[in-house]
Amino acid sequence: MSPRADGRRHTFSDIYHERTNFQFIQRSWRWGLISGLLILISLVSFGARGLNLGIDFEGGTAWQYTVKTGSPSVSAVRSIMAKDGVTDPKIVVVGGNQIRVEAPTQKAAALDKITRDLAKNGGVAVSAVSVNEVGPTWGGQVSHKALVALGWFLGLIALYLSVRFEPKMALAALLALVHDIIITVGVYSVFGFEVTPATVIAFLTILGFSLYDTVVVFDKVRENTALLGTARGETYSMVVNRSMNQVLMRSLNTSFVALLPVASLLVVGSGIMGALAIRDFAIALFVGLLVGAYSSIFVATPILAWLKEREPKNRALRERAGRAGTPARTATAPVPAAVAAPRAPAGRSSQGRSSQGRSPQAPVPAATVVAGAPAGADEPQVAEVEVEVEVGTMPPTPARAIPPRPRKTTKPKRKR
Repeated sequence: MSPRADGRRHTFSDIYHERTNFQFIQRSWRWGLISGLLILISLVSFGARGLNLGIDFEGGTAWQYTVKTGSPSVSAVRSIMAKDGVTDPKIVVVGGNQIRVEAPTQKAAALDKITRDLAKNGGVAVSAVSVNEVGPTWGGQVSHKALVALGWFLGLIALYLSVRFEPKMALAALLALVHDIIITVGVYSVFGFEVTPATVIAFLTILGFSLYDTVVVFDKVRENTALLGTARGETYSMVVNRSMNQVLMRSLNTSFVALLPVASLLVVGSGIMGALAIRDFAIALFVGLLVGAYSSIFVATPILAWLKEREPKNRALRERAGRAGTPARTATAPVPAAVAAPRAPAGRSSQGRSSQGRSPQAPVPAATVVAGAPAGADEPQVAEVEVEVEVGTMPPTPARAIPPRPRKTTKPKRKR
């Protein structure tokens, strides 16, 4: 954790009252390393294992029933499916007492036999077993429409951000968005979560949230960059870093409040009630919200700072700040060494002034010569001097006595 401006460690009170001084931009290489590693793992897993596509995308038959006698057993169901000629079925225990089985499309006779065997395993009637057959074309249509919607979404967002802010902010936001999509898909590939139409809907939902958090940060950056260049030594990266610290608490609050209901969907809807559609939707939302909150702070804004620092204006500010970072020398002016020690006027010494009843004044200190003239020089040399004058030591200038103006006297006229 980065120290505050006074050198102390941050506390929760500093985060709550927005008094943080985290160096997000200065340590952007760390966030780039973390994101690069996550993207690499996601791409390798996606290329090696792919995605666990649900029955809606691949087509097939799904059975779901409630076990009335005993507890659900995956191995028992797998042996039943193997006896009926189905290899490698997908078997999921839902809600503690429900079983969902997915397999490729079966013929009518095989379908009825599997349904009777599963009903016997659960101790329920054949009509209590839910059978759902889905063709692969429906999943393909959903995927195609989702990709078209994603393309329109990215285009409109790029246009809006370019007009509302600037093209480089739009580019940084879109790169962060691609970052979120790759990592979210990678999580599904690594952990083998099933991809369903609810997952696709959740993907489109998290894109909007990720952009919302990014726009909040960019709006603060645009507000603070209006005064860029008025403070000496300030660069664009410093302004971006200050903006991120100012909106950090807002971003954390937004992400935390958004994650609470999604976590309740996972715990209550999926874990307790056993709703598979809610589970698929909630997992994608939870992962996407986490990745989106991370990317708005640690991906989008560092990319923006990296792009903007290459502009000539911001590069000049950075170079000027680098020069200002070196200790400045004291400005001195060339002064003849002969005037470094002024002499008193002839005939007016301090003793003379004291003898006339005036209080003696402290003498003016001589100037400090930095580079004096060499000994024996015929002409006075020019040297750099620093003159120190103590306030109140110069003798006051006496006021000049002005004699009174004589009045004209007129003789009174005699009366004749």
